[in-house]
Amino acid sequence: MNGNPSGGGDDARRAGRYGEAVFEPEKTGEDERIDLGALAYDDVTLNRLTKLGAGPGWDCLDVGAGTGTVSRLLLGRAGVKSVLAVDRDVRFLAAHPVPGLTTLEADITAPDFAPGQFHLVHARFVLMHLRSWQQMISKLCSLVAPGGVLVLGDAVDLTTSTAPTTAYTRVMRAMWQGLEETIGTDVSWVPGYPQLLRMAGLTSVAAEIHVPPLLPGSPISRFWAETWDRSREAIVATGLADDATVGTAIRELDSPDFAALSPGMLTAWGTKS
Repeated sequence: MNGNPSGGGDDARRAGRYGEAVFEPEKTGEDERIDLGALAYDDVTLNRLTKLGAGPGWDCLDVGAGTGTVSRLLLGRAGVKSVLAVDRDVRFLAAHPVPGLTTLEADITAPDFAPGQFHLVHARFVLMHLRSWQQMISKLCSLVAPGGVLVLGDAVDLTTSTAPTTAYTRVMRAMWQGLEETIGTDVSWVPGYPQLLRMAGLTSVAAEIHVPPLLPGSPISRFWAETWDRSREAIVATGLADDATVGTAIRELDSPDFAALSPGMLTAWGTKS
């Protein structure tokens, strides 16, 4: 889940991809930012995967695996047989090897990406950053073995279009627009996941949403603060929030008087017949 660095102008800014124009893995602390998101969502993700049957004997594919927290939980706590963890940059995965974990540096959107079939194919916060998300749903379905499951999770923002205007909502709105203009991020289609998976031919399709609470010092609050800081240029370029507003919003996240709803994670799943 990692184009060309942005070089000015709409065309150049729209040419980038995750990990190039923003969230570059070589920047100090990027793995820590990713892990803050993992702390907010990993337990929910693992609970869903195990309820769907992930366990001994399963061969799993973790797409856009990041620092590999879900991959290692599948091996260590769910007890699956193997996990193939794929990312366009595997430096964080390579830093934490465990038995049963194989890493693959690959672009999942490439035509030749065909690593085989798996009991579980999982991707979290990946497709929302891809302009080819619709094709990728079909492609990931093709990697699921008969009787296996596809589990996809992406962000949903339930509040910023209707919430009162504050520094927090201004920056959150600017972030989504800035990421769309810079790397193509789009979360507007995510609520349609159940229908999209059903249209892809999966059965027993369902979905759930988890919204972690925004509390001072919590992993999700720290994740948003780091995310805004690292995407500050894209945020300010939208004209919806200036640098001072970003700073105010970051400070708000650490205030005991702050009250707001975080964007959450919609997880959808289905079984391959």
